[in-house]
Amino acid sequence: MTAQLSMWEPSPGGYFGEFGGSFVPEVLHETLEEVREAFEAARRDPGFWRLYVDTMAEYAGRPTPVTFCPNLTRQLGGAQVYVKREDLNHTGAHKANNVMGQGLLAQRMGKKRVIAETGAGQHGVATATMAARLGFECTIYMGAEDVERQHPNVFWMEQLGAEVVAVTDGTRTLKDAINACLRDWAESMADTHYVMGTVCGPHPFPQMVTWFQSIIGTEARAQMLDAAGALPDAVYACVGGGSNASGIFAGFGEDAGVELVGVEAGGKGIDTGQHAARLAGGQGRTGVAQGYRTVFLQNDEGLMHDTYSCAAGLDYIGVGPILAHLGQQGRIRFESVTDAEVVDALRLAMRTEGIIPALESAHAFAAAVREAPHLSPDQRILVNQSGRGDKDIFTVADALDDEGWREFIRQRAAGYAR
Repeated sequence: MTAQLSMWEPSPGGYFGEFGGSFVPEVLHETLEEVREAFEAARRDPGFWRLYVDTMAEYAGRPTPVTFCPNLTRQLGGAQVYVKREDLNHTGAHKANNVMGQGLLAQRMGKKRVIAETGAGQHGVATATMAARLGFECTIYMGAEDVERQHPNVFWMEQLGAEVVAVTDGTRTLKDAINACLRDWAESMADTHYVMGTVCGPHPFPQMVTWFQSIIGTEARAQMLDAAGALPDAVYACVGGGSNASGIFAGFGEDAGVELVGVEAGGKGIDTGQHAARLAGGQGRTGVAQGYRTVFLQNDEGLMHDTYSCAAGLDYIGVGPILAHLGQQGRIRFESVTDAEVVDALRLAMRTEGIIPALESAHAFAAAVREAPHLSPDQRILVNQSGRGDKDIFTVADALDDEGWREFIRQRAAGYAR
């Protein structure tokens, strides 16, 4: 069963309020129309959704559980804390949901090759995994800065058979990887499908990625009713582009009593300029880039600002148009948390519950930790743990400023030098 997605249905042209649309070079119009037609046909075919759910169960280990956190609940002294465990999904994050869905769609379209952008590397690893499973040639574009800070993920992508291209343009991060993907697609569209990793880009990608990721919210809603006997009072999810947030929010969008809280990267503080808070910071401006209209961190001339986050998956310059629209409508409340709050929340989750959130997911934990003590013990909150931190050990250890890890790396480096 799919989530109730009426709030996530675009108007003609792929708009959600004033956001969305499709602003692409003429050469891509025909290809995007092919994707739209294939997606609409798949949505109308109950057999396709069954194939998708069965594939995710058999290959990826779905459904992922909802875990009650008694120790964290006692420590915070407020609301009951539950966690949706996307870290237990195959490849360690929610990204597998979308890539496997798009992979099945690409098979249906007769494509032979897939390309993707990645920031933290989770989407890249998931795409390379899907390509190996379904038999696609695969190229992953990754900002050169992200290649440096997420090299273990680069290693796994290459071992899975993908070509990883380090993008040296611009800020050498996610937005530049997306631009490189779009250029590739314009030259290879006959046999290539672009596996957009988040709910951004031209129509139909925001809607399509939300549809595949809605499996998170569909499961979580039923699991909360089963485990707690009631829906959560609030659901927290980190927001970079916004695919994990869109996925879990889709399960609760029609439930007026459930508050949806999107958590952006406050970095070193909104006032420092070193952050990636487009909506919570109030500094985002509406504009058009990378094929769609949304809220970006940009100046009056439309030039994009540099972004910063300790989490590579949250430093994207814009935000999904569906989330921007629902934020404007007041259905989603956006907050930001600093790197310091993220590190504290990560340590707290590890040491009270023995779970290891990715730095991205730890943003959602940080907002929940901040707000849970102000709620009553009969209230329930649900945190989406979009990914696991153990596979991102280099980045997490750096964020934790762990001297023991640094010494280990120095010793290993000395060993390699001999």
